[in-house]
Order: sequence, then structure tokens, then C-alpha cells
Amino acid sequence: MDWIPLTDQEEINKFMSAFGRFHDACLKELYLWTDHYVNNDFAMNVSNKLDNRIRVLFQRQWNDPSAVELLFEEVVKLCISPSSENYDSIIFGASLYFENGICYWADDSNWRHDKQVSYEVNWIAARKVSWREVSNWMGKQQRYGIIESE
Repeated sequence: MDWIPLTDQEEINKFMSAFGRFHDACLKELYLWTDHYVNNDFAMNVSNKLDNRIRVLFQRQWNDPSAVELLFEEVVKLCISPSSENYDSIIFGASLYFENGICYWADDSNWRHDKQVSYEVNWIAARKVSWREVSNWMGKQQRYGIIESE
């Protein structure tokens, strides 16, 4: 399962076509991490670079592929708004594009980072984006983090 970098709009268009533009998809899981940490002596260790990374698992109601994972590196912005009660989280279409060295992903096919909208849109902006097929990751099972027993 090697990561496939998306470095230009042509590669993005091929990926979007392969994953059906995220039609009938859902954001299953999201995992964010940095290089920051506190060591055993309680000293803070921080990076001087843009070290935010995010892995996102998407599943969809279509085959070939039915699940993909996106890896965002050098993240500059993350905006996530969970769905309200009694409201579904189905993605009907997504945006994915490069502009001025930043790749933008949003769960709305009409969304643009420089346009105001009157509704909630989940979106991520990063300098680097890669993807990989993980169609064997379908279903309810968690794939990120430690799974605690209920």
C-alpha cells in the first residue's frame, strides 16, 4: 500500500475520477499528529517547521476503489464540523484542487477556499497530499488509534 503523491491538477483529476469525486462517500476516520512532544524530563520539544500531518479514511458505496486514505502533510488549515443529530454525513461530491502551492480538499463539490458559503463545509488545506487505496478497510472497525473496549 504505497502512497501516491498528488503533485498537480492532472493527477488530482485522475484520482477524483477513480474515486467517483467522493459521491456517496463518508469521512470514516481522521487522525492528526505533529512532531511536538514533552520528554521524560518534562521539557517541551517542538519543530520549527510546518509539521502537522493528517490521515483521513474515506469509504464509499461504490467499488474499485471502495475506500481510500488521504495523507495531508504540512497542513496549514483544518476545519471540521461534525454533523448535527438526525443529520447524515454523506458526501455527495468533493473539491480537491491546487492553488498557490496549497492543496485544498472539501466535502462540497462547489466549495472554493476564497468564496463564502452559508453552510458548514469540512475542509483541509496542505502543501502536500498523497493517497492510497484501502478497499479492505470497509466496515465499522476503527483503523486509527487504540481501540478501547466498550
